[in-house]
Amino acid sequence: MAVPPPTDLTGQVVIVTGAGSGIGRATAHAFADAGAHVLGVGRRKDALEETAAGRPRITPHPADLRAAGTPQEITDVAVQRWGHLDTLVNNAGATQVMPLAETTAAGIAALFELNVTAPSLLARAALPHLRQRRGTIVNISSTYGHRPLPGAAHYAASKAALEQLTRTWALELAADGIRVNAVAPGPTESQALTAAGLAAATVEQIKREEAGRIPLGRRGEPHEIASWVLRLADPATTWLTGQVLTIDGGLELA
Repeated sequence: MAVPPPTDLTGQVVIVTGAGSGIGRATAHAFADAGAHVLGVGRRKDALEETAAGRPRITPHPADLRAAGTPQEITDVAVQRWGHLDTLVNNAGATQVMPLAETTAAGIAALFELNVTAPSLLARAALPHLRQRRGTIVNISSTYGHRPLPGAAHYAASKAALEQLTRTWALELAADGIRVNAVAPGPTESQALTAAGLAAATVEQIKREEAGRIPLGRRGEPHEIASWVLRLADPATTWLTGQVLTIDGGLELA
C-alpha cells in the first residue's frame, strides 16, 4: 500500500540502513517516492535489489555495519554520488530472545554492537555532512525501548539506549540545526522474528499473542511506520527534536 508523501523531497539525500526488508524497505520506498535519493544499506545484496526494483532513486549498497570502516564508507558513497547528505535513518537492528538464565557475554555484545554501536558510529561519520545541510537523524527504536519485555531484556535495553542517544544528540546537535528524533514501533510485520532464529510455529504464536494485546487488534504494517519516519525527516518539520514517537496501536497504554 503506497503512502502519499507529505511533501516534495526532491534533491534530498537519505541513508537508510536495514533497507532490505520490513520497515527499512518501506522507508526507502517512501523517501524515493517523495523524490529523494536513497542509499539503501543492508547485508543482503539480493534483498536490497528487490527494494530498489522499479525505483531508480534507490541505490543498493551491501555492507556490514559492524565492520571497521563501514560507517565512513557508507557516508562517503552517498556524498560522492549525490554531493551532500540530508537525512540518516538508523533502522538496522537485531532482535534476540535471551532470558536471563541463558544470557551470555557474546549475546549481549552482539545486540549492542548492531543496535547501539553501529548507529552511533554511522551518525558520527555522517555528522560533518549533516551539519552542512542542517539535516536530521531518525533512529528506529521499539515500544520495548520504554516498556519491559520479559525474555528479551537486553534487546529492550539496547533500544532504551538508542532512545537516550536520541534525546542527548538532540541537545548536543541543536546548535548546528540538526534535529534528532526516533520512531518506536510496536509489533510490526517483518522478518525480525524469523531472523532471530525462531521456528515458524513459534513466530506465528508470538504474532497471535501480540495482536491479542494490541488495543487496535492487529500488528502494524511497515508503511505505517515509514510514513512517520518521513514526517520526522521532512525539512518542514522545523521545531521538533529529541522526541520518541511510539506507533504501536495503543500497546503502550495496555
